[in-house]
Amino acid sequence: MSVVLLGVNHHTAPVALRERLALSGCALRTALEELRATELFSEAVLLSTCNRLELYAVLRPQVHHASVVAAFSALYRLPESELVPHLSLKTGETVTTHLLRVACGLESMILGEDQILGQVGLAFQEAQTAGSVGPVLSRLFAQATQAGKRARTETEISRFTTSVSHAGAQLVLQTAPRRVLVVGVGEMAVLAAQTLRATESVELAVINRTLVHAEDLAQKLSARALSWCQLEEALTWADAVICATGAPHTVIYYSEVAAAVRARESRPLTLVDIAVPRDIEETVATLESVAYHDIDALQQVIDANFELRRAAVPAVEQIIGQETARFTEWLQTREVTPVIKDLRDWAQGLAQSEVEKALARLPHADEATQRAIEILAHSLVNRLMHEPTLRLRSNAIEGNGVNYADTVRDVFGLEAARCPFAEKN
Repeated sequence: MSVVLLGVNHHTAPVALRERLALSGCALRTALEELRATELFSEAVLLSTCNRLELYAVLRPQVHHASVVAAFSALYRLPESELVPHLSLKTGETVTTHLLRVACGLESMILGEDQILGQVGLAFQEAQTAGSVGPVLSRLFAQATQAGKRARTETEISRFTTSVSHAGAQLVLQTAPRRVLVVGVGEMAVLAAQTLRATESVELAVINRTLVHAEDLAQKLSARALSWCQLEEALTWADAVICATGAPHTVIYYSEVAAAVRARESRPLTLVDIAVPRDIEETVATLESVAYHDIDALQQVIDANFELRRAAVPAVEQIIGQETARFTEWLQTREVTPVIKDLRDWAQGLAQSEVEKALARLPHADEATQRAIEILAHSLVNRLMHEPTLRLRSNAIEGNGVNYADTVRDVFGLEAARCPFAEKN
């Protein structure tokens, strides 16, 4: 049996190629069905995100890696000469380690990102729906999920934000505002607003040059929608403002903020500008009772947070090592599982035959005596099987499982068929 990983990611391939390889929904399931039709794999999972397309597969006996590369190229109707320079091929334990690193966020562009763990789980669910997974990949992806969860609960790999939107929202929340104005409706504004909405005590308002867009976002956030002509009123109303419009020029000027400050009667105002180019005229920082923060100030926080995440990497790698060892041990002991089962079945059959003979010679034995004989036979089987089972598993972990399994079959006259995992590629 051979477990392989074949794919591309942001380390090996440019975004132009990754875009062509991206799969989701029906296209992902169709790709899995096409791979199954090649009969190269007994199991397969495709992990497709914006930064990677990776095939995790269990090869059938005698299948060579070149055939897998050819099937992967054919799947995308791409010549191998175009794809191969960007492909990463891993086998054996390195496949396990890589997937666990992915699930823990160590292979992401943003160290420790949370989203990838859900994407790993979704990839496995899609493969389940397509009927392309079996015991090996089921166990591997369960181990990856376990490692990802442990990394996020036992270490600080994802506890410090590295998102500008999230950092801006957190900076706003540190001022304990009752009312927050969100300026803009783009992706960064939405992410910031979602973070703010998680604090139920905060009242939100959304303002945008196109009112209907502000109304759409406000409805999703249970917030107020304001038209742009209400900007000065909104600046007076809010305790804090977060701006992310994506406009190519300033949209909030010193004069507008100054007018709002006069109406606020010394009530402090926090302005957080996460836009590039900046939304707010920087001279507002000179106004009394105004605290102004632009993206450079936030970047210092993000850089510090990244260092804190990076400090957690050794602890995450220790978790990965532990979970990789568990999967490797499980995989190796699968080599001897069939012979252990056959040996136990043989011993139990023999014991049952002897119990029946003994009971036939004791026709007057009461129920308690019969039960005692059956328990004795069962106990002897367990005692006799204990040491051989331990030794078979121990030798499997050391890499000698197939040879020992064949020896046991020969010694005890079990069926002559070799262990199904005995074939080597």
